[in-house]
Amino acid sequence: MRRLLFALLVTACAAPAAAETIAITGGTVAIGDGSQPIRGGTVLIANGRIIAAGAGVTVPPGARTIDASGKWVSPGIVAGVSTLGLADGYGMPETNDSVAASSPFSAAIDVSPAINPTSQNIAIERSSGVTRAFIIPSAGNTMFGGQGAVIDLGADFDPVTKPRAFQYVELGEASTGPGGGSRPAAHVLLRAALAAAANPALADRPNKNALITRQDAEALAPVVRGAMPLLVRAERVADIRAVIALRTLYPALRLVLVGASEGWLVADQIAAAHVPVIAAALADLPEKFETLAATQSNVGRMARAGVLVAISNSGASEGPYESYLPQYAGNLVALTRVPGAQGLDWGAALASITSRPAAALGLDGEIGSLRPGRRADVVIWDGDPLELMSAPTAIYIDGVAQPMASRQTRLRDRYLDPVEKGLPKAYER
Repeated sequence: MRRLLFALLVTACAAPAAAETIAITGGTVAIGDGSQPIRGGTVLIANGRIIAAGAGVTVPPGARTIDASGKWVSPGIVAGVSTLGLADGYGMPETNDSVAASSPFSAAIDVSPAINPTSQNIAIERSSGVTRAFIIPSAGNTMFGGQGAVIDLGADFDPVTKPRAFQYVELGEASTGPGGGSRPAAHVLLRAALAAAANPALADRPNKNALITRQDAEALAPVVRGAMPLLVRAERVADIRAVIALRTLYPALRLVLVGASEGWLVADQIAAAHVPVIAAALADLPEKFETLAATQSNVGRMARAGVLVAISNSGASEGPYESYLPQYAGNLVALTRVPGAQGLDWGAALASITSRPAAALGLDGEIGSLRPGRRADVVIWDGDPLELMSAPTAIYIDGVAQPMASRQTRLRDRYLDPVEKGLPKAYER
């Protein structure tokens, strides 16, 4: 009941709070667009948007000023591949809406109605500085997971920033089962599905052996027209090249590669095709046959070739552990100091978890940086956000201050005092 009343209060107060003009002054400001940090900068917020950020920003009269001296200010973290709000626990299928293995539909599945804004995972990841996430369904009865959504992690009941934001497909080892038993079968199914989207008459389903339903074909039509990005998980060089080759059949496709553990081997081809990559941040060991060429230098080498690269938690854990993303970005900075390795400088590393995931979906004009006009997703940190020991001290989403507590912090506080009392800790409020 207390949590419900709190959430209602936050919702009721959201509009006037977002309209407030806020000036965050004196901190080290990281814009998130690839540029380097600015010491003694100011971030100005009004009506839920960034007005200005950097050095020499004038604070208007009447603005509420927040002193961030000795702290860092950055855009909120954008989780490029996530199941936040879809899965509350593992080993409990009733809490997992990320996969629909027995559904007659695949590409037509829209995950946005199932996003649970009261999920404990959302509060936990928000308190770590994650403000937006791309919610990606898993492939079920075919290699199509369905239509993913972009969400914010705000403490309210309206999490969906953009429903049906992209279509998600899994190729390679992940698709050999639902895709028909082999890579060639999966590639044929993908091409046939896109052909049915271009000509819905091909999607009539007179019997159970037909490829996809008319609803699935209709959901893929925006993909073929270039109105909806197509995110394709592909790790092996052969699969990556096959994805890029789809452009010869459908030139309007807005392709985005997910994973791409062997992408560095064909980085020039990816760059020439202008295909963004949301790479697996920790794919540094050949744990699968399709990732035999995996290396920690994958991201740095693709970026050096001119590929727009973001990083994600893809394949790193069952998650969602999106709070690890700053650590992964910090690892890329550390790699620049390792002889023979290839990483990213500090500005590019922060961009890989802020503006570059947004740019991969064409949303960098809305989220992912502190550039003027963007949504005011702002995090104040007690230190360098890419350092392991740093933590947020304040978080804003759309200019609204967010609660810093989560189930983890409440459990910590409950059991912090070891003194024995009249009732067990579980009964204490």
